Amino acid sequence: MPISDRIEMRGHILDTGELPRVLNEILEGGGDFVIERFEVGKLPKDESWVQIMVSADTQEHLREVVNRLQEFGANLLDPGEPVVVEADVAGSLPLGFYSSTNLETEVMIDGEWVTVENPEMDCGIVIEDGVPKTRPMADIEVGDQVIVGPRGVRVITEPLKLNPDDSHFEFMNSVVSSEKPQALQVRLIADDFRRVKAEGKRILWVGGPAIVHTGSAPAMVALIEAGYVDLLFAGNALATHDIEANMFGTSLGVDLSDATGVEHGHEHHLRAINRVRRAGSIRAAVDEGLITGGIMHALVKNDKDFVLVGSVRDDGPLPDVYTDVIEGQRAMRAALEDVGYSIMVATMLHAIATGNLLPAAIPLVCVDINPATVTKLSDRGSAQAVGVVTDIGLFMEQLAMELVPGYRSNA
Repeated sequence: MPISDRIEMRGHILDTGELPRVLNEILEGGGDFVIERFEVGKLPKDESWVQIMVSADTQEHLREVVNRLQEFGANLLDPGEPVVVEADVAGSLPLGFYSSTNLETEVMIDGEWVTVENPEMDCGIVIEDGVPKTRPMADIEVGDQVIVGPRGVRVITEPLKLNPDDSHFEFMNSVVSSEKPQALQVRLIADDFRRVKAEGKRILWVGGPAIVHTGSAPAMVALIEAGYVDLLFAGNALATHDIEANMFGTSLGVDLSDATGVEHGHEHHLRAINRVRRAGSIRAAVDEGLITGGIMHALVKNDKDFVLVGSVRDDGPLPDVYTDVIEGQRAMRAALEDVGYSIMVATMLHAIATGNLLPAAIPLVCVDINPATVTKLSDRGSAQAVGVVTDIGLFMEQLAMELVPGYRSNA
């Protein structure tokens, strides 16, 4: 006989498509369902509610199916208390562990719902001193109290509103397209920047080397100096080519003033890295006068934070670059305190990596000339991602002109 349990969904589950997605997920996961009760909202403002009996061939199979449904807002009708198992292997979660989402999540503890700290996707949830927290698999220690299965856990899915006083997020969050009016998109992002700063929150930038290649470094420097860049996540390439541009006037050996190749220019990035490595760090190179301008110089001079995490492709790398990706993830997580907004410019891999770490409550804008970048980001679970499909150079210049009084493009 199949094993079954009841789930419920509440909200605009038809308009958002969440109900069909849940039913498809049940069938694709090898389960079955029966819709037992369905109350449909009559007016646009009315919520709907549905009760579904989900069944599978084993208890473990049922647990896996129900666990996957929670990211769509489907929770157990009778959640009960969570099942907690002590971790017995460091760096490994107990079998059947509950896999977290980046949505607001609550755990039933002693008869009360308690909010999970730092919601992050693809982690376990541990209970520490009565407080539920997400914890990455690699950071699990022997003895950690880990939640197994979906019981006692509920996920809260609500529409994300950047600004409750207007509907511009609905415009921004519509189909990814290069045909949206760019000036309006930039102006709306600038408005969000001002609002976030007024709330005392920090703005996280995730950048790729195209910021430098397109000649947009002066625009970003202006934004840093104006206080609109509080934290930068990037790889070795952005910092390297920014420093190369300052030392040699080239990016990847191409003269940024006239876009022509320079003799022996292919060596410039290596020579730039070497100088910084001899100094010991980017900050030391700035203090010694080896780096006199550019993005990294502005971050150091304005006491802004940056986390650089590298890859197997990197030359050098710069001494500040984390070469252990697990340590890099930890450094990125540790830097996210008080972040209220994230903008990702011209980077796919770093954008996805950062999206994996961010709670869904933090607005996320992805800017790229390739619409597939923001689509992939959304497909990987960052449902709050909105996209701006445009040339990076033009976007950066327009954003600086919106936010920095007196800024004029050098393009």
